[in-house]
Amino acid sequence: MNQTETTKKKSFISTADIVVVALSAAIITICSWISIPTVVPFTLQTLAVFTVAGLFGMKRSLLSMGVYIMLAAMGVPVLSGFKGGFDKIIGVTGGYIVGFVFIALIVGFASDKFGRKAVPLAVSMLLGLVVCYAFGTAWFMLVYSRTSGTAGLGTVLGWCVLPFIIPDCIKICCAVILSNRVGKYMTHNSD
Repeated sequence: MNQTETTKKKSFISTADIVVVALSAAIITICSWISIPTVVPFTLQTLAVFTVAGLFGMKRSLLSMGVYIMLAAMGVPVLSGFKGGFDKIIGVTGGYIVGFVFIALIVGFASDKFGRKAVPLAVSMLLGLVVCYAFGTAWFMLVYSRTSGTAGLGTVLGWCVLPFIIPDCIKICCAVILSNRVGKYMTHNSD
């Protein structure tokens, strides 16, 4: 292969990709540390996940979620409450964290396919959230049954999903707005 062919060949991950992935993982971390005190406290973690996927598309957002989850698994305190560790990833609520990969996949795909248009982004974020909820709930039920006994689907949904639906819908609205507004100042592709 001569030098011209080498320079024309693109690498899978560019320097820009590395920077975006690192900054995205940092933003998700910071947002996971921000806790909104309500009857059931929630963080801004999913706001960051939705926004990263809406802004940067599937490749970069999947890489960002992978880095974030790997950091958490290695014990870096990137999760809510400044926690981390492999036990958190395989624990009862770990499925919701792993579910971020599905959000990145679905929202990132929509962002790549339709750009940062509000309706496709909002629909993809809702779909991604539903898939994340479903995966996380199934995971919760499996792990909980092995460690603490059985819990019915209604009970688990009451613990893990229902209190977060309204805050997550508000986060989706904010993420769509952020993706549109910030996206105007950047190129969409990952080149």
